[in-house]
Parts: sequence; structure tokens; C-alpha cells
Amino acid sequence: MKNREQTFSRKLVSLIIPMTLQNFMFALVPISDAAMLVALNQDSMSAVSLAAQVTFVLNLFLFGISAGTNMFAAQYWGKGDKESIERLFGYSVKLLIPIAVLFFSMAMFLPTGLMRIYTDVPSIIDYGVQYLRIVSFSYLFMSLAWLYEAILKNTGFVRESTAISISMVILNIILNGVFIFGLFGLPEMGARGAALATTISSLEGFVGCTWILLRRCSVKLRIKHIINTDQNIRREFSRYTSPFMANQLFWGIGFTMISVIIGHLGADATAANAIAAVVKDLVSCFCYALGSGGAIVVGNELGAGRLDKGKEYGNKITKLTIISGAILGVLVALSAPIVLKVANLTPQASEYLKYMLWMCSYYILGRSINSTTIGGIFAAGGDTKFGFICDTITMWAFIVPVGFIAAFYFNLPVLVVYFILNLDEMIKLPAVFIHYRKYKWVKNLVADTGKETEEL
Repeated sequence: MKNREQTFSRKLVSLIIPMTLQNFMFALVPISDAAMLVALNQDSMSAVSLAAQVTFVLNLFLFGISAGTNMFAAQYWGKGDKESIERLFGYSVKLLIPIAVLFFSMAMFLPTGLMRIYTDVPSIIDYGVQYLRIVSFSYLFMSLAWLYEAILKNTGFVRESTAISISMVILNIILNGVFIFGLFGLPEMGARGAALATTISSLEGFVGCTWILLRRCSVKLRIKHIINTDQNIRREFSRYTSPFMANQLFWGIGFTMISVIIGHLGADATAANAIAAVVKDLVSCFCYALGSGGAIVVGNELGAGRLDKGKEYGNKITKLTIISGAILGVLVALSAPIVLKVANLTPQASEYLKYMLWMCSYYILGRSINSTTIGGIFAAGGDTKFGFICDTITMWAFIVPVGFIAAFYFNLPVLVVYFILNLDEMIKLPAVFIHYRKYKWVKNLVADTGKETEEL
């Protein structure tokens, strides 16, 4: 029993620490964008924050595909079926490429229309258009890098993928300073500089992941698997991933609508929300790592047929996420004085931000629990329909319509609207806990998968 405890702890820690560091480093990118751009002017910072919502929507697709890849790759790896992982890899790339090209085309050729979705402030729109046209190239690189990292993490290369992410972020931050402020004799580029830095660092990440896959990883991306889809994998992938993908899109578009609502409440509200969002993402790094690491640990056990151990690990991870969520929520509230001192905002925006950070404390607790259970443990066993139903009802039957009415029909104060818009994670908790105890997620998805593969 003691050895089992040590094995679980060692495996989970070996995943969570590098993943937390990776998430933390990625969270530093918008922080460096915001800190450097706000030094030039508040509108350029707000513009990049809103334009980044396009990247956020793209990430929903990428997360859906990579989550499906994680779901099966973790179980295949636990089963020892490398051939099926390669077939899965090829099919995932086949799904991803058209999406990356679509977002590149929209950001490159329709940037004004995209910015008008989020705000009607002309100066913010202008800065956002400049940013989108350049950052559009990063969508191609980051999409493939995202999927490559999913394969690497599930095949024993968590440290390597983390190292690549860290190098990307460091490069991004350095280039931010160089291009935004025009250091070393270069012209001052402002928002365009932030976009160029993101694009170059994304290219570096893509090259790094490709090198690891080609030189060190035993799982390879083979052209034949991209062209000729394994129908068994396609069917199972679609069966379990489609609800998860739909969940991400419906929830994500609803989440984006929150930015749309706040973006139309004025420049001060937009700026304060941009900073609050960065803080939330920064302290959520551990939550996301726990969910991702937990999905791999639980998925390995389920794929190997050790369902009781998978259930046991799920219970331990859930308890851990409740404790960590409460601690992180307190940290957000305590961070308010420091953030306010660092942020260079107008007095009104600073006032908004102070209360927004206090309200974020309860939001972080809910996000921690829900991201680990719905996005991690449930998905590890293919239980994806519940998340779709729960998130869709919460977001579209309550948060978005009530927030919209509160903001534009009753014209309630900004902070009241913000409070309403941040209730979604807490509203879901009772349903999540009830569903968790049904243990529908304790399932081996690959027990029979691979038989058809061997016959092909």
C-alpha cells in the first residue's frame, strides 16, 4: 500500500511540477504584453487583450483536439500500443490543419470585423487590427506545436516539452521589449511588436517540438496515417471527443461573450478586466497542470485495465484540487494591493480592478475543481457528454443572457455585471460533485481498440 502511494505521488508530481511551470511561463506572456504596452498607452494594452480573444477561440479548437488526443494516447500508452498512437497522431493532424488555416485567414484578411465584435472604441480597434495581421502567422506554428506537445507529454517527454515552452516564453518576453519599445536601434512597434514577438517565439516552439519528435520520440508522425485514416480510431475519437469539442466551443464562445459585454462597458472596464484575467490565469497554472497530469495518471491506469486504481487516483486528485483551489483563491484576493501598485491604470480602472480581484477568489476555487474533474478526470475515461451539457446550460441559460440584460437593459454598475459574469464556475459545482460520484468516467476506452488496427 505504501509503495502504491509513493508510486502515485511520484508519478503525479513528476507531471504536475513541469506542467505547472509550463503553464506559469505561458501566463507570463500576456503579463509582459500588458506591462509593456500599458507603459505606452492603456488603449494598446486593451486592444491586444481583446485581440487575444481570437487566439482564445482558436485554442478552444486546439484544446478539444489535443484533449481527445490525450484521452486516447494516455490509455494507449498504458496499454503499450505505440502503433495506435501513431495512427491517432496522424488523424489529429488531419483535423487540426484546416482549423489553423481558417483562423490565419480570418486574422490576416478580416481583422477589423473581428475587432468590432469585441469593442466599438476606434483607437482600440486600430491597435487590434495591427496586432492581428502579424500574429496570424503564429496560429499556424502554435497549432502544430500544441498537438506535438500533447504527444510528447503522453510518451514520457514532459520535461522536454516544458523546456521548449520555457524557452518560448523567455524569447517572447525578450522580443517584446525589443520590438514594443524599439530597442537596439529598431523602430518602436507597440502592439505590432507584441504580435511579432509572439509569432517568432511560436515558430521557435514548433521547431523545438519537431526536433524532439524526429530525433528522440519513438512515436512518429507518418504521412500515411494523415492521408489514410484508421476508421476505428476515427470512430472512437469522434464518439468521445465530439461532446468534449462541443463543450469547449459552447463554453468558450460564451466565455468570449463575457469579454464582449465588458468590452462595451468602456475603456476603463476593459482595461481592468484585462489585468484581472491575467491574474486569474497566472494563479490557475497549478489547477490546469493538476487536471492535465491527473488525466494522464488516471488514463494510464484505465487503459491498462486497472479500473479500481484509476478510481482511487481520481478520488485523491479531486481532494487535492479542492484544497489547492481554496488556497489559490485566497492568494488572488491577497494579491490585489500588489497588482494595483504595479498596474498603470486610470483611477477609475484601478477601482474596478480592486473589486474584480476580490471577486476572482471564489471564481478560482470553482475553476480549480471544474477544470480538474470535467476537463481532466472525466475526460480520461471518455465521460465527455456531462461537461458539454453542464457548461452549455450554465453559460447560455444563465451567465450570458443574465449578464447581457444586467449590462445593457438595466444598466447596472460595472462591478455588479462583473460579479454576475463570474458566477459560472460556482453554479456548476453541485452538479459536478453529484456526477463525479456516479463514476461513469471509470472506463477502459481501448480494451478492444487496436484489434481492427492489427488487421489493417
